[in-house]
Amino acid sequence: MRSGRGDAERRGDQRGKTLSGGQEILYPARQIATRVAEMGRDISRTYGTQRVDVVAILDNAFVFAADLVRHITSPVVCHFVQAEMRDVHLNGLHRREVFFSYNPELKGRDVLVVDAVLHSGVTLEFFVRRLMEREPRTVRVAVLLDKPEERRVPLQPDYLGFSAASNYLVGYGLPDEEGLYRNLAHIAALNGSGASRKGKPAAGRAGAGKKSGRGGVARRRAR
Repeated sequence: MRSGRGDAERRGDQRGKTLSGGQEILYPARQIATRVAEMGRDISRTYGTQRVDVVAILDNAFVFAADLVRHITSPVVCHFVQAEMRDVHLNGLHRREVFFSYNPELKGRDVLVVDAVLHSGVTLEFFVRRLMEREPRTVRVAVLLDKPEERRVPLQPDYLGFSAASNYLVGYGLPDEEGLYRNLAHIAALNGSGASRKGKPAAGRAGAGKKSGRGGVARRRAR
């Protein structure tokens, strides 16, 4: 007979466990799967039988987006966009700007932007504003992890997986500086950074189907 401990590990009951390489598991695989499924059901209730154009932000969101869309029962069309920082020299001035690899045709569509982690919100807010120029009907945002302590703009997600502390997180599509750990089924804090507080599941949706929170642009209806 297999040990109970082995059964627990297969189910993903590993929260707080420290692995080799200094990883402390913050979100076990089973907890992530449960929450992503809940988000998919919430999104399905919002859109019903209407088509939703999912725009996944690469590279970090590829695992989360793949799992999420399989829990959405509404008709789904997927688009994939990659953000790139470039150095721009103009009129003797140097600055860094964000460029996006693809601008899908979204006029009149209901759009759901999917990203893995919401940090400062600067890049994501800029991307949402760019999408609004394409004249979609609505734009909403879904993120797996939110780090509100790092926010620099008043952007709030419509669908949220977990509120996380400001740690260096890896796994479930998130890499370290060398691109490792994306293949892990769990999410961990790296190099013993640990969590100043354990991230907790979001208390349901961040206002799906209602007006967005203070300063939120995610659900703005195109004019």
